[in-house]
Amino acid sequence: MTEIEASRTVPQAFEAGFRLRDAVVRELDARWPAGADGLDEVCRHSLLPAGKLFRPCLLLASTQAVGGDPISVLPAAAATEFGHVGSLIHDDIIDADTVRRGRPAAHRKYGFDEAIVAGDLLFFSLFECLAECRERGVPADRVVTAVAAISRAGMDLCRGQSLEARLTGRRVFEVGPYLEMVRLKTAALFRAACEVGGILGGGGPAALASLVSYANHLGVAFQVHDDLLAYTSDARSAGKAPTSDVRNGRPVLPVILAHRDGGESSRRRIEDCLAGRTDPAEALAALTTILRTSGAIDESLALAGRHAHAAVAALDGLPHGEGRDLLAEFVTRALAALPGAETRTGAGAEADAGTGAKAGAATSTAGNRPG
Repeated sequence: MTEIEASRTVPQAFEAGFRLRDAVVRELDARWPAGADGLDEVCRHSLLPAGKLFRPCLLLASTQAVGGDPISVLPAAAATEFGHVGSLIHDDIIDADTVRRGRPAAHRKYGFDEAIVAGDLLFFSLFECLAECRERGVPADRVVTAVAAISRAGMDLCRGQSLEARLTGRRVFEVGPYLEMVRLKTAALFRAACEVGGILGGGGPAALASLVSYANHLGVAFQVHDDLLAYTSDARSAGKAPTSDVRNGRPVLPVILAHRDGGESSRRRIEDCLAGRTDPAEALAALTTILRTSGAIDESLALAGRHAHAAVAALDGLPHGEGRDLLAEFVTRALAALPGAETRTGAGAEADAGTGAKAGAATSTAGNRPG
């Protein structure tokens, strides 16, 4: 089995739109061919075999949803993956994580200097790819507008990373600041993918507003599910060290909820687990017990479910068609593809099931706001 064929073994988040995903994989392989050395080798190691490719597929589906041609914006789809992976390379350095997608992180394999510069290279390659869309027939004014949109998203991502560091350093156990951090950091590239896809496809203001709302809600739902991985999955299926958040003293949503609703003794135990005075594996085990008995896991899943429903409801502002249908389907598949999804039970699992059942009909639950 070749390296590119092996990419099919990742969770099939976008099975319904697999044609789009295959096109993105071929684009990545062509741009970063096997056998390269130096920085190109670092970039290929980080990009391929490909991950779930959520963001590129979101961009292509968004273009299709507003009546555009997905193939004409394929370079932009690759660009969103460059931005995402470049941020992951830098994230792994900041968090001192040594594993990414089940393989050595770039800095672990090639050293810090090469990894940092490779991340920078991917960021600049992003803009080169966007410019290439002109050669595929996309009007220049749309490309310029798309560059502005993805630049805003990049700035939001940086601000979100900084906010996360401040919340972690100050041990802020509050839902509001956490959700703002997610909106800036995680939702930024979801937002960029959908907005840029809509812009390049010729979408009007109302369609773009629907895509941005969809992406913001999807980003929150996805991040909340991702936060739960350490407490609901094993290290092998998660593809990264489950102790990362605990080791870095990071209060993620289920921990915030358990701290908010717990008594003095429970709060003190949570704070001790994140203080770095306990072995990370032992702290993770203790936190897992607290979260499972407090109901914080189910409550987190319920909040994610509300945002997933709101994401689908936002699509009401788009014309009916295959692109809109794919975006609705992506909500369910993106969450189901996260490791450990099949083991989740209780109220949170029921919320996920409800999302899947109603996705195709785009049932509106936008009035349900997170706590």
